[in-house]
Amino acid sequence: MPFIPHTPDDVTAMLGTIGADSIDALFDEIPPALKSGKLKDVPEGAPEMAVTRLMHERAAADGFWSNFIGAGVYEHHIPAAIWQITTRGEFYSAYTPYQAEASQGTLQLIYEYQTMMTRLTGLDASNASLYDGASALAEAVLMAVRANKGKSRRVLVPKTVHPTYRKVVLTTVKNQGIELVELDYDAATGTTVLPTEPGEFAGLVIPQPNFFGVLEDVHAMTDWAHAHHAMAIALVNPTSLAVLEAPGNWGTKGSDIACGEGQPLGAPMASGGPYFGFMCCRQDFVRQMPGRIVGRTVDLDGKPGFSLTLQAREQHIRRSKATSNICTNQGLVVTAATQYMSLLGPAGLAKVASASHANTVSLADKLCAIPGVKRAFTGACFHEVVLQLDDNAADVLRALRAQGILGGFDLSASYPELGNAILVCATETKTASDLDAYVHQLERILSKRREALSGRV
Repeated sequence: MPFIPHTPDDVTAMLGTIGADSIDALFDEIPPALKSGKLKDVPEGAPEMAVTRLMHERAAADGFWSNFIGAGVYEHHIPAAIWQITTRGEFYSAYTPYQAEASQGTLQLIYEYQTMMTRLTGLDASNASLYDGASALAEAVLMAVRANKGKSRRVLVPKTVHPTYRKVVLTTVKNQGIELVELDYDAATGTTVLPTEPGEFAGLVIPQPNFFGVLEDVHAMTDWAHAHHAMAIALVNPTSLAVLEAPGNWGTKGSDIACGEGQPLGAPMASGGPYFGFMCCRQDFVRQMPGRIVGRTVDLDGKPGFSLTLQAREQHIRRSKATSNICTNQGLVVTAATQYMSLLGPAGLAKVASASHANTVSLADKLCAIPGVKRAFTGACFHEVVLQLDDNAADVLRALRAQGILGGFDLSASYPELGNAILVCATETKTASDLDAYVHQLERILSKRREALSGRV
């Protein structure tokens, strides 16, 4: 145990005081069969300079890829200032702000984050984040059932919701007597088909854009949900809200809950995380919302201050007394998101969204001019589009990867009915030369594979 800071004499003295022969004797309750012994695969220690060089070599081995994969995680430009500020000691080392008098800076930042999210979604209240977008949707489903007060434990979930999100929601609710009813999509437009005889249900999940990148008719879906006495749960990409209608304005009354993945707001892709989930809701349901909520108030002297509000601490540490077992959140990533939204502002966010949309439309048009490539759906898109190939999608993507291009997400496992289909994304980070390089390589690969196939025939 080389990390113990005590000298051998210190250790001997302490063991003698408690009557133990060795440090190992302190763990004698662990059965020998469960002990791993020496870790054989852990290398010997190395000097800092050698470790630094090794890390640089490993980072270089990852290579540089021109990335056109979206599917829930998006490559956006993150200004250098974002994480320079976020990793300052005041934020980086801060923990749960239970003691308001010692956490005013953190609480103010979270309050401002909540304010930004409510303005982005058009709803009344925001929590202080959740683990990720998938668990945020699961919490929204639970919240809808609670708010429904036992009238129904059925929730409609379109097939156009992210496949991983649907799996997470099912895992979360399947043992709580909640039924998820899957809704199919229109094969031509890629939009959700609402049931003609739904019966009673607690909520309807409305993805915008949906997993195919297609824009749903959110106004009609929201009004439809309310007409059937159910809550409208908006599952949204926050970047899209800079140019699309806010969930709070959907339909006649607006959505009841909005949730999603906050990664596009200043979080690097980072091999899958950490990210954060966000959730906002109408004032009517704020008591049912999980996670922390920060409020602004004044003290006895009339000075403004911030504190956790509406929920007792049991909300976070005692499952039996809590609305949901949200023990902590992704506070540091939320800090980065707050800096990101502050630095870009409404105009900057709109530029990011507009440039992403324009790049995707341009790329899709160029790719569809290649023989053997066509759009799968006619519905309008945001910054992702489904393309169908006349060749094996996995093989084509593998060939693109060999050219340094991550060409998209293979949909065959989750949506086999689409055939050889890939989900392609282009954000504001892509230049015209990036798009042209992709088009050139895909055209070359498809042509070469077509020639090889005809030669074999």
